[in-house]
Amino acid sequence: MIDNIALVASIVLPLWNIPLIVRIIKRRSSNDISVHWAIGIWVCLLAMFPSGIKSDFIVWKAFTICNLLLFSGVVVCTLFFHNKK
Repeated sequence: MIDNIALVASIVLPLWNIPLIVRIIKRRSSNDISVHWAIGIWVCLLAMFPSGIKSDFIVWKAFTICNLLLFSGVVVCTLFFHNKK
């Protein structure tokens, strides 16, 4: 039961990146988000990715994949809309 709850949470948690992506696109600006922060988080997620893929623990694997994919969207939007007028 605990693993099932953790699995759901591991998939739901990265979904909170979607409102951030939508907000950036609607405002056509990401000036309130640090590019260094976004790139730093993305690099850390990328460094953790091999461990997540190799792991037999489905919660870690699901979280790693979902988080990397959705946060990549945040990074792309942040870079695209940063300092755009």
